Amino acid sequence: MKLAVLQFFSWPERRVALASVYARALERIEIMDKSGFDAVWLAEHHFSSFSVCPSVHMMGMLAAARTTRLRIGTGVSLAPFYHPLRLAEEVALLDVLSGGRVNWGAGRGFARVEFENFGVPPEESTARFRETVEIVLRAWTEEKLSFAGIHFNFDRVEVLPKPLQEPHPPVWMAATSDSAIEWAAGRGFSILMDPHASHRDIGKKGRLYAERLATAGFSIEGRDLPVARLVALADTTPKAAEVARRGAQWIVDSYFGATHRPVGVADPAAPGADPVQRYLDEVILHGTPDAVLDQILRLRQEIGLDYLLCAPLSHQTFMLLTDQILPRLP
Repeated sequence: MKLAVLQFFSWPERRVALASVYARALERIEIMDKSGFDAVWLAEHHFSSFSVCPSVHMMGMLAAARTTRLRIGTGVSLAPFYHPLRLAEEVALLDVLSGGRVNWGAGRGFARVEFENFGVPPEESTARFRETVEIVLRAWTEEKLSFAGIHFNFDRVEVLPKPLQEPHPPVWMAATSDSAIEWAAGRGFSILMDPHASHRDIGKKGRLYAERLATAGFSIEGRDLPVARLVALADTTPKAAEVARRGAQWIVDSYFGATHRPVGVADPAAPGADPVQRYLDEVILHGTPDAVLDQILRLRQEIGLDYLLCAPLSHQTFMLLTDQILPRLP
């Protein structure tokens, strides 16, 4: 079973200097490299203190410089907000300079503030995303790229550098909705599953993906399918629950509040229900290390979880994850 970290760069209440947020994250990444984590996946967000990392490719270069074996994942490159040729160049450059350690994750984005300020109409986001992904992959594998699409047109342009990994870095699509899962499966892409769906819904999405993948003639064998889960660990159950509650409140305020005003994403809590409690009951893995390990192993049996992409909700959680969960995973 593989364990990786989804690294956010949250700046809650701006209590500390922002530089210290980056310093702490890079310290964690060095620990991940030495302790057996499979990868760090870097979260890209814009115009919000929820996670202040506008360039996962620049951050990936720093992560690569401080590590020797850790995979460097983009979790995710928000493809509609990039010129596709620039995106192909940046990820390829990261792959070359990291010694071929890039995991490329791409996503459509959901925060209205990002669409508005980058000048991308939300109704165009899916088409832009899919065109950008196709262009990036072709730019990596074709000597001279020609492309005629709805949003982009190129005539025999040479895109350099090419990635070090051949034919290109492994690729994942962030897939939350059924339509996104079906599109990714139909194209043979692996998927990243989100940290906000309930464990039950993750299981349903996994089954849908496997079915559609097989229908399209692709095999699920040998694929890494990271499932992102928020995690809160402490030496007692009440302490872990408090960490989880604070994290859930921060997420609800950030994702579904006035700052993000998500595009095409509704708060999944039932009408009249407490969305914070939904995270505590159905989404966040929280408790003592022994209890959370039991939860992870149960999810392995129930939904086939074999690549856990943890988003630690505190530094203590990260350290307990490293010291008491990672060494005991099968």
